[in-house]
Amino acid sequence: MSMAVDELAGRIRPLMPTDAHIEEKRMFGGMAIMLNGNMVVCPTRDGSLIVRVGKDGVADALAAGANPMEMGGRVMSGFVVVSGDAIEDDAVLANWIGRALAFVSTLPAK
Repeated sequence: MSMAVDELAGRIRPLMPTDAHIEEKRMFGGMAIMLNGNMVVCPTRDGSLIVRVGKDGVADALAAGANPMEMGGRVMSGFVVVSGDAIEDDAVLANWIGRALAFVSTLPAK
């Protein structure tokens, strides 16, 4: 794991609910943090954060400064990417984690 992934994951862990089933898995060239088997966020090697906001949350996330998530030239529906510079502030990071948790908590466990 890269130092950027480890550092960002270290900032995310305390923001995750303590009364839930949280796991970490390698994914998207980083480490996905999962809630009940569903990806919440994924810190990446370049220091950015993939955030799962759901299809209905994408427009608001883009308006808040995120970018569409692309893989292989295809936009991944329901996911956005927030640059590392944008999440340097802990309160801003917590807000993005909150958005992701709000959506992922509506999904059935896998």
